Amino acid sequence: MNFEPNVNWREAVFVLLAVVCLLPFVPPPVALALGIAAAFTIGNPFPAKIAKITKLLLQISVVGLGFGMNIETVFAAGRDGILFAAATIFGTLALGYFIGRVLKIDRKISHLISCGTAICGGSAIAAVAPVIEADDKEISVSLGTIFVLNSVALFVFPAVGHWLNLSEQQFGIWAAIAIQDTSSVVGASARFGDEALQIATTVKLTRALWIAPLALVTAIIFKSKNRRVTVPIFIFLFLAASIVKTYAPLPENLFNSFVGVARQGLTLTLFLIGAALSRKTLAEVGIKPMLQGVILWIVISLCSLWAVTTIL
Repeated sequence: MNFEPNVNWREAVFVLLAVVCLLPFVPPPVALALGIAAAFTIGNPFPAKIAKITKLLLQISVVGLGFGMNIETVFAAGRDGILFAAATIFGTLALGYFIGRVLKIDRKISHLISCGTAICGGSAIAAVAPVIEADDKEISVSLGTIFVLNSVALFVFPAVGHWLNLSEQQFGIWAAIAIQDTSSVVGASARFGDEALQIATTVKLTRALWIAPLALVTAIIFKSKNRRVTVPIFIFLFLAASIVKTYAPLPENLFNSFVGVARQGLTLTLFLIGAALSRKTLAEVGIKPMLQGVILWIVISLCSLWAVTTIL
């Protein structure tokens, strides 16, 4: 029996949904929901290719957002939040360690989930996994846990922010700290407002720079001989784009065009992320790792919310 026509039909529908997500009136949460719906109905017909495209598209989109930001504002946000970032990152790692011990979760899985929650989701997990020599299952469980929570955050955080009457500055900082992955941080803050988007993106990428010291500390703790650390290059390209925006004598409309394309690219990224979810992914996660992720997420969300509403 030949199933080729069915495969082609699924591919056509998938591509059509991706094109729909490029339309300017489709918001990021809808794109994510379409991706999840596709994953549980027609499935993801291009799993290997989509993983590579998603990573590249996210990085390009983040760099494009840099063309809408002033470099002096970026540096100010990084400088002012460095101590707070250190406290929340290492506090999350410490709490994750104790939760993992209490729940008797595999040590590597527990550490990967803690790293993903503390810094920048999948990027942190991808950087730390080789250092601790994590296998495919350990990486899959950790990424699956973070992915599910990020999907929920994209819908919940903007609603909670409006309900609490947070300012755009408060929401931007809160989202950057409490939402794990860069894509969901940008997607949630874009729904809240332009200022929130700028602040959230800046703070999140500043936190991402902690990947290098985190990986080195991890290598020491796990007594790993593999201490090679990969720092995301797109962060520095983001800074370069901000410098161009601040000092280059170019038309403002040009920068606005770059930012507009970047936002649509991010929306498509969220669709592809949603399409990567599957019943297999959920089944691999398991109750204990998900419980650890949820506890960490709730604690860091409440603590950072208290901080931004009390200090700012």
